[in-house]
Amino acid sequence: MNPSIASGHGHWRLPGIANLHSHAFQRAMAGMAERMTHPSDSFWTWRETMYRMAARFGPDTLHAVAAQLYAEMLEVGYTTVCEFHYLHHAPDGRPYDDPAAMSQALIAAARETGIRLTLLPVLYMTGGFDGRPLNTRQRRFGHSVDGYLQMFETLRREQNETLRVGCALHSLRAVPPDAMDLVLAALPQDARIHIHVAEQIGEVQDCLAIRGERPVRWLLDHADVDARWTLVHATHLDVDEIVAIADSGATVAICPTTEANLGDGLFPLRAHLEGDGAGSGGRWGIGSDSHSSVSPVEELRWLEYGQRLVTRHRNIAATAASPSVGETLLRGVQASAVQATGFAAEALSGDIVTLDEHASQLIGATADDIADRWLFAGNRSAVDTVAVDGREVVRSGRHFDREPIAARFASAMRGLLAG
Repeated sequence: MNPSIASGHGHWRLPGIANLHSHAFQRAMAGMAERMTHPSDSFWTWRETMYRMAARFGPDTLHAVAAQLYAEMLEVGYTTVCEFHYLHHAPDGRPYDDPAAMSQALIAAARETGIRLTLLPVLYMTGGFDGRPLNTRQRRFGHSVDGYLQMFETLRREQNETLRVGCALHSLRAVPPDAMDLVLAALPQDARIHIHVAEQIGEVQDCLAIRGERPVRWLLDHADVDARWTLVHATHLDVDEIVAIADSGATVAICPTTEANLGDGLFPLRAHLEGDGAGSGGRWGIGSDSHSSVSPVEELRWLEYGQRLVTRHRNIAATAASPSVGETLLRGVQASAVQATGFAAEALSGDIVTLDEHASQLIGATADDIADRWLFAGNRSAVDTVAVDGREVVRSGRHFDREPIAARFASAMRGLLAG
């Protein structure tokens, strides 16, 4: 029997899937950055579109967009989301009367929809490795170390059964070394730490030029990176960095659809799974990041397919000990959920997804092929029910509050697009 998906009561059951990287507000711009703006369009030109959209958000709009996104996540089997949140202040950079107003909008959206939330307020201080100040469009992201820690401590007091609050360092280019040291020293020992790292070749080149090391190598040499850490993207690694990440116990959050959409590059999955070659492979999970797609099936499918395109071989994630690609991928995301999200295994055990055995792609499925058929056959969702913390939030593939959430999202989108 496949431990990732078990049969029972006419359904296939599996643990809920953790989405390790989300920028909720970017759900509003999905599909809107696909027209050429420059002959060499890249992440850096896409970022201009993102800045324009970000400038139109306030707390109410963020709540409406996040609730829509979180309901969509639940309907496809995500039961926990790690929200990497840097849209803190008003568009002109001034704090709201409640400095955590935008964070509170996300907490409210998660509570409304029933998804588990690991909120990761982001420290964002500089515009590059050279320490340049934030530009006008980035000012609403920024904090001093003291201001950031005050907000963090306020939010931590709200933790409950379905809410955890961790720390996000936006990136090495956005957090100076001394600020990173101060924040890390102040964090509680159980706080999860997430960081964007080595997403772009340009980022690697700038880090080499200014700090003399590649970004992952620099981070590992200057911080006590351990199982509390999640390295987001970590796309551009050398062999030594791959082994060192595995040895550290950190998780890598891979976001295949966003990394493809932005032209980032491909994470070295096979090498990460092999680690030091002696059975000590690295931990990893998936995220939907900018939400050009909201589907664990598509993230896992394209994680594998990207490797096939590069290597011109099949079944890259599989091993002799775990010959099913689908089972191997599901075990991977399940194994990293506790340490990346901060929720205890006992709590996550109450998060269950059931698949409908009558879904066309699953008819006649067996324990030996159910994982592969779910992840690699068809495009219609096979999710039937979803329960979080023992509470059913999706039935017959539909979120319990889908219609009013969708209506508020539609109103918010009309306002955003009219701005």
